[in-house]
Amino acid sequence: MADIICIIGNKGGTGKTSLSHLLCQGLGLLGQRSACVLTDISREPLLPDGRRYITADARTPEALGKVVDKLRTLEGWLGVIDGGGNRPEVDRKLYALADIVLLPFRESHEDIRTVLADLERFPRAYALPSQWPTNPWAREAADRSVAQHLGAYRHRILRPVNALSATKLLLQREVPEQLPTPLANACRRFARQMLDVLEIEYADMLDAPETDPPVDSEGKTPGALAAYANSHRH
Repeated sequence: MADIICIIGNKGGTGKTSLSHLLCQGLGLLGQRSACVLTDISREPLLPDGRRYITADARTPEALGKVVDKLRTLEGWLGVIDGGGNRPEVDRKLYALADIVLLPFRESHEDIRTVLADLERFPRAYALPSQWPTNPWAREAADRSVAQHLGAYRHRILRPVNALSATKLLLQREVPEQLPTPLANACRRFARQMLDVLEIEYADMLDAPETDPPVDSEGKTPGALAAYANSHRH
């Protein structure tokens, strides 16, 4: 039976669609079979050609029901559902059927306020820092802001997915034959994190694992958001 990962949240513009495709591409690179499921009625379906996953159009309730029912019959598969933004009723339905729920947010105070409300609304969900700054000064400020405002939920904050302009290549109707190495690395990094949360064993056959983040004497990643490096499924 497939595990279902839903990427939802009331705030638009947090990168739900990019994350959905990033995750599925990474799962494919790690040898996992997955489907990227479109539910956002403002978007058009993307062709599966050149991708390491299949795509599914589930923009109506009937189509979503059929896709989820089919996924549940597939042993070893993962379904990644792109929930779209500003659809609280749809979010509630997706939350109810999901095994893992992700609430992406950017570093703005508006995003942090919104994800805080969503974390309270969806007690099984994880917050996912998305399009996170890579500049050291901006990264430190963003981490500090999250630690200040979301500290009570630190056990439900995952490692950030960094901002990367190449992710737009996965949102083209047809993807290029060759994807940049930094994009492939980002895909695998995100997929590894989700497989760890789901406690699914995997082997990266295409490349050696990237170096883990630095750790302190207690085995934890240093910095304001150390908790998200040690998140586990609850």
